[in-house]
Amino acid sequence: MSNTMTASNANGDVSLKDQIHNLEQQHCDLDAALREAEARPLPDSLEISDLKRKKLAVKDQLAELHGTE
Repeated sequence: MSNTMTASNANGDVSLKDQIHNLEQQHCDLDAALREAEARPLPDSLEISDLKRKKLAVKDQLAELHGTE
């Protein structure tokens, strides 16, 4: 399981639906941060690369979870 999940049921387990929701939210947040970083007058290429890497990692996690539905 990813350390990015926060919602859990009574047993402490995070449902697949909650995992997907959390990752989709992270992906959206990273996308917004990436657009903001790219729109700056002097964009930081290291920051942009890091955001793209994180966004891709979240996308890969989502693809993996969607394959288990």
